[in-house]
Amino acid sequence: MTSPSDLLYTQEEEAVRSAVRSLLADRCDTAAVLARAESDRPHDRELWKALTDGMGLAGLLVPEQRGGQGGTHREAAVVLEELGRAVAPVPYLTSAVIATEALLGCGEEAADLLAALASGRTVGALAVPFATAPGAAYPSVRYADGVLHGEVTGVADAAAADVLLVPSDSGLFAVDTGRGGVTVTALTSLDRTRPLAAVTLDAAPARLLTADAAAAVRRGLRAGAGLLASEQLGLAEWCLTETVRHTKERHQFNRPVGSFQALKHRLARIWLDVVNTRAVARHAADALATGSDEPDLATALAQAHASPVAVRAAEEALQLHGGIGMTWEHPVHLALKRAKADSIALGTAGRHKEALAGLVALPPP
Repeated sequence: MTSPSDLLYTQEEEAVRSAVRSLLADRCDTAAVLARAESDRPHDRELWKALTDGMGLAGLLVPEQRGGQGGTHREAAVVLEELGRAVAPVPYLTSAVIATEALLGCGEEAADLLAALASGRTVGALAVPFATAPGAAYPSVRYADGVLHGEVTGVADAAAADVLLVPSDSGLFAVDTGRGGVTVTALTSLDRTRPLAAVTLDAAPARLLTADAAAAVRRGLRAGAGLLASEQLGLAEWCLTETVRHTKERHQFNRPVGSFQALKHRLARIWLDVVNTRAVARHAADALATGSDEPDLATALAQAHASPVAVRAAEEALQLHGGIGMTWEHPVHLALKRAKADSIALGTAGRHKEALAGLVALPPP
């Protein structure tokens, strides 16, 4: 059983946080994110290169002997906290976590691709709808005569991917997006910093990675859901920090609006939510890293709690910023869109509550 002290941040994790936050402050300011959100190229390739080539963060979950940094889910969680704070338009969750974890569930056939994703020079995406919860059913395509046929919609960051990991009725396959037979069509997404796309495969050449697609996909989605809670934590924490700062600076009736009791109560509620979210997010990251607690249980608990908290924190930030919060130039709408999109990503809070009830043998009402 994990003790509370085990969930505290280590010096190494705080060093990772400091380095990532400094980089994002230089490379991922609000103006840059807003500009990309309005363009047809929402992913920031230069920022991705700085995070991967410069800092080696894409390979945190990959052992050193397989071409990675030999880190754990705890360090990756810290990275996602900071990326969540900045609403950074990079495919870290989808490539460095979900796709990478799926490949770690494959055999030696995936060794070269795993090393490529760990370097960051290749971006991967798991070709299942981003709303799919761990263990839930997902659409698969048809494999015949060395090629794949079919369509999958709602794939996150597919537009940025160099390779797609595609589950089929015959196993998990790697598909190069630069080859013929692959069409990636952008969809209208609420969160433009993590766009969705439809993937159409028409006799697309594919390489088998493992015959057990279900196990690899489930492993990738579980890690993604568990560490998504850390992204939601960073997002909620940013909303709280910025709202407290604004209410201290904004004056009405010759007083800071933050001095009014009603606002204090609302902010105190968000603070408590953030503290509790940190606990469940750290628990999930530690369980995934060490297996000391049941990872399925920790992941379901984290998502059941973190999703509504991130949405509530973003909604309160928008309201308590008043008129300025309603403007396109203010970044709070980016946080709200990411929070709303994350709340249905990798399973809704309700879906995770059902899973949690089943894991603890709690009968339904």
